[in-house]
Amino acid sequence: MAVLALLWGSGFLWIKLALDGGLSPLHITVIRSLLGAGVLLLLARARGGRLPRDRRTWGHLVVAAFFCNALPFFLQGIAEQSVDSGVAGVLNATTPLWSLAIGTALGTERGLGPVRVAGLLVGFGGAVLIFAPWQRGGLAGWGGAALLASSLSYAVAFAYMARYLVGSGSAPLARSAAQLLAAAGLSSLALPAGPAAAASATPTLGAVAAVVVLGVLGTGVTFHLNTRLIADEGPTAAATVGYLLPVVSVGLGAIVLGERVGGRVLAGMALVLIGVGLTRRQRRPRSGTAAPTAAGPPGAPSRRGTGSRARRDRVSETSSTGRN
Repeated sequence: MAVLALLWGSGFLWIKLALDGGLSPLHITVIRSLLGAGVLLLLARARGGRLPRDRRTWGHLVVAAFFCNALPFFLQGIAEQSVDSGVAGVLNATTPLWSLAIGTALGTERGLGPVRVAGLLVGFGGAVLIFAPWQRGGLAGWGGAALLASSLSYAVAFAYMARYLVGSGSAPLARSAAQLLAAAGLSSLALPAGPAAAASATPTLGAVAAVVVLGVLGTGVTFHLNTRLIADEGPTAAATVGYLLPVVSVGLGAIVLGERVGGRVLAGMALVLIGVGLTRRQRRPRSGTAAPTAAGPPGAPSRRGTGSRARRDRVSETSSTGRN
């Protein structure tokens, strides 16, 4: 759990270092998607997994790749051109709030009692506190908006994946590798027309190293570790990692990059995490029924039941590839 939190939480640090070293957000998106896909392909091949072959599954994977990988990866790169990496990690933690809001709007989320409503209000209140639109030094600009849009994109992806990809029959590792390949393809299509020019003509060695670590460890290996954690410890333990990511991103930003962390941001982070915790609360089940638990990486849809390995494997299918 500690290794997973460190690798996932450090993703925003690697994005910032890659940007500072001369890579553009679009280049980072393409490279990390390709490297993450390569890692997952190797792991899937070692387990005898195969890429999906039917067109219908690939069609769903393309949609999931856009909302779960290509778009949020790009938006995070855009945002961190003007926003600190630590703050980016904190705002990324609002994804479960968006997921609950979308589920409520679609009618797929049940049991929205006063506690969970309070969680939504507290969590989004924390985000407003971080934005501080009443101050000149707040984040009420394109960078902050891009971060919230990336979190919303994750939530849309989770809802779509839970409906069309969970239980599709293909192995999670192979399917996630296919999803990242689709994300790399979608991002590559934008290279000729998009802002492909980097901040400098030749990226630094540090930028190249940062995006390699981001793709291999922060995108590919983290998915594998997350599925292992769900299988070994259960989805509740895996969901707990989500509470550690903002702490890791803020800490690394302050230690490595010297980013200043003000009391307002820390208070906002606390409110966001409290809000997420409240929204994850479920009504106590009747005797004889499985207890509901949160599952998957931070922001993944909640699933019910942890009593069997097969059910845990099903939970892992809703995991996002390279969550942050």
